[in-house]
Amino acid sequence: MTEAETVAQKQDVAEKGKENGQKEGAPYRSMEGTLIKLRGVKKTYHRGSEAVKVLDGLDLDIPDGSYEALMGPSGSGKTTLLNLIAGLDRPSSGSVEVAGERLDSLGEGALAKWRSRTIGFIFQSYNLIPVLTALENVELPLLLTNLSSSERKKRAETALRVVGLEGRLSHYPKQLSGGQEQRVAIARALVNDPKLFVADEPTGDLDRQSADEILALLEKLNKEFKKTIVMVTHDPAAAERATIIRRLNKGMLE
Repeated sequence: MTEAETVAQKQDVAEKGKENGQKEGAPYRSMEGTLIKLRGVKKTYHRGSEAVKVLDGLDLDIPDGSYEALMGPSGSGKTTLLNLIAGLDRPSSGSVEVAGERLDSLGEGALAKWRSRTIGFIFQSYNLIPVLTALENVELPLLLTNLSSSERKKRAETALRVVGLEGRLSHYPKQLSGGQEQRVAIARALVNDPKLFVADEPTGDLDRQSADEILALLEKLNKEFKKTIVMVTHDPAAAERATIIRRLNKGMLE
């Protein structure tokens, strides 16, 4: 390949990166390793006789190993899109394929099993059980597996170590700060070693310092542990930590 052809190829790659919402200067990842693929997705809710269109024929490709932020005004369809990707909701029409599975074709039982082994959930509200310790909260998803008690405990301890809470195993949620509670929630999401993390406003209830610590942890999960992350946020500082920022407006990607 000549030097001119090489330069032209690099320019073409950069343009494709911009088309896919990738920030300038970030390495473009091709669609060959696509983890999430949506085609013609529509979602309509019904309020009595009124039909409310939330997503309108949306197409989306997210590469394996990507860290993406979804932004947009309230009511733009961000959380609905996240729920479709996570298998918590179904499209009115169109196809949703994640980690090789057509979610719109799975029955409820198969979908629940798929979620348990594929998705790690991180929410704005930490959803910890107050009467359980940090270790017990993290271990909770493993109770649905065939792992022994000792193996469950070992995995939960490892997950808490990853998020920097190895010294808080026996603490209850009320004994932790908001940032520490969110770290426990992330450890719980991590304990099953999912391929994909979906995060809905993960820093929404935190002060700036705690939020920055959580965002640094998400970056670590993406870069060191190669986890794909799709995050809904209204916070520009949070979105800037992602590799790709996508904006929704009136049910469509801009």
